[in-house]
Amino acid sequence: MLKFITKFLYVLQDKKKALLIMIILFLVVSLMEALGTGMVGPFITLATHPNAVQENVLLNRIYTAFSFASPHQFLILTGCLIIVVFYLKAILSFKAQKYIFDFSFGQQGELSSRLMRLYLAAPYTFHLDRNSAALIQNIVNETHTVANGLLIPLLMSISNLVIIAALVVLLVATNVLATLVIAGILIASFVLFHQFKDRLSQWGKDGSDARTAMIRVINHGLGGLKETRVIGCEAHFEKQLQEQAQKFATSSSLAVSFSNLPRYMIEAVLITFLIIFTFLFLVLNQQNAQNLSAVLGIFALASIRLLPAAGNLLSSINGIRYNSYALDKLYLDLKELEQFQSRTFDASGMTRQAADSSYCEHMTFLHQIALNNVTYAYPNSSANALQGISLNIRKGQSIGLIGKSGAGKTTLVDVILGLLIPQSGDIQVDGVSIYENLRAWQNIIAYVPQSIFLIDDTLEHNVAFGVPKHLIDQDRLWKAIEAAQLSELVEQLPSGIDTMVGERGVLLSGGQRQRVGIARALYHEREILVFDEATAALDNETEELVTEAIKSLSGIKTMIIIAHRLSTIEHCDCIYSLQEGRVFKSGTYEEVVLT
Repeated sequence: MLKFITKFLYVLQDKKKALLIMIILFLVVSLMEALGTGMVGPFITLATHPNAVQENVLLNRIYTAFSFASPHQFLILTGCLIIVVFYLKAILSFKAQKYIFDFSFGQQGELSSRLMRLYLAAPYTFHLDRNSAALIQNIVNETHTVANGLLIPLLMSISNLVIIAALVVLLVATNVLATLVIAGILIASFVLFHQFKDRLSQWGKDGSDARTAMIRVINHGLGGLKETRVIGCEAHFEKQLQEQAQKFATSSSLAVSFSNLPRYMIEAVLITFLIIFTFLFLVLNQQNAQNLSAVLGIFALASIRLLPAAGNLLSSINGIRYNSYALDKLYLDLKELEQFQSRTFDASGMTRQAADSSYCEHMTFLHQIALNNVTYAYPNSSANALQGISLNIRKGQSIGLIGKSGAGKTTLVDVILGLLIPQSGDIQVDGVSIYENLRAWQNIIAYVPQSIFLIDDTLEHNVAFGVPKHLIDQDRLWKAIEAAQLSELVEQLPSGIDTMVGERGVLLSGGQRQRVGIARALYHEREILVFDEATAALDNETEELVTEAIKSLSGIKTMIIIAHRLSTIEHCDCIYSLQEGRVFKSGTYEEVVLT
């Protein structure tokens, strides 16, 4: 339980004040509950036996203190007061419930944003080991589960506990025997439902895993729609989805059914209590029939509120157990990513810290980039992917990287981009380490991959990627479009730059998508452009067009080009040939490629 509370408070962060306000509100509601219920007994007594004003010590004191004219007047005022108390309790209960929902669903939004921010800022190696379906599941579904399936039931449980405590105090003061009977029934119910604790937790894990698998199957089937259709494997993905949907349905059905079981037991428990108590009361003959009716009135009304509260408490506890797996998942990710965000990396004898994504200082690049003895090994790998790489790149220079698959080209580019942090060595710009302000370094570098990521939006928003429409610089936008040789395409599009390109740019050709990627890099005015086999998936004619667009930037931009076809790096000032993570050969195109 302590671990659960620790995790919960960590996920909620600084929300102790809001929780305290809710607890105070719950206390007020419970006091109103006890006050209203406690007044019912005296009201019944006065209604059935007006002479009780003289016989009952407490009623007589109140009657005398307020100088009532008659027992009838006392009865009317008591009835009106009960009505006011119950209406006030209803209003406060509604307010408390609304506060719970506002707080809980507000936390869902905050938690989703917090996860999204941390996932975007997470180290690149974190994403290498994670499936995007699992991250989507956490951001969208698990945050909802924590809010709706954990936070709301937990707050409702606190509310019900406070109400139960207040009513139990009232019942003990009214009749100890009746309290013991109802307590015994409730304790037996709690013990019975406690037996399902482990099963509920397992059903929650099964349901969460099934939902993650469903998202993954959908991504696979729809993400590769062309291949799915051509190969004819629609039935395969449909079957996989059905299997996971069935697992989710089974676990959810079992959990919800057993969680709601206490609610169906309320009527039986209430009748059992009333019969047992009445039997014991008459057998023991503790009081006369007049007091029996008043006591039964209080206990009947209290039971109508107490037993549903106990049933809801049991249902909430079962729901918390079922959904606790979601809390564990989010807690582990938040803990890992926030620890990463706060800790430093030590390499090459210097302290390195990933800069906050909001820190946008510009790094000055006037002369050269120097890689000094850079070594990198992937996590859980004993072999170095890069071994002692040293090279210099002058401003305005174009360099080409060649080598067989696995030689280390992409790893080297990922290190240069600041996505991977080397275990030793350093990268310096004009003598300043990029790790002193990694965000500033990334603000002057752009990446154009083999497969350009395009959003399902207009051409304008894909070029000015990440910039709100009202902040897009139109002059800079058109200069980037012209430099990337996209002007002719824009003229042909039905709505020009406002034309939708489709999901992943499906309405554009491969060459057009690559040039959009180049235009994007130019719009953001990055001084260094990195091309990772940017023409590998293109036909010869389209490759020539894209290569010409790249060549036109020679001397204007500093370029690092990973080559799939050697013809794309003929114009480069220097070629580096990599082999087994080392620079095997370097020089001009003629020196490295032709000899």
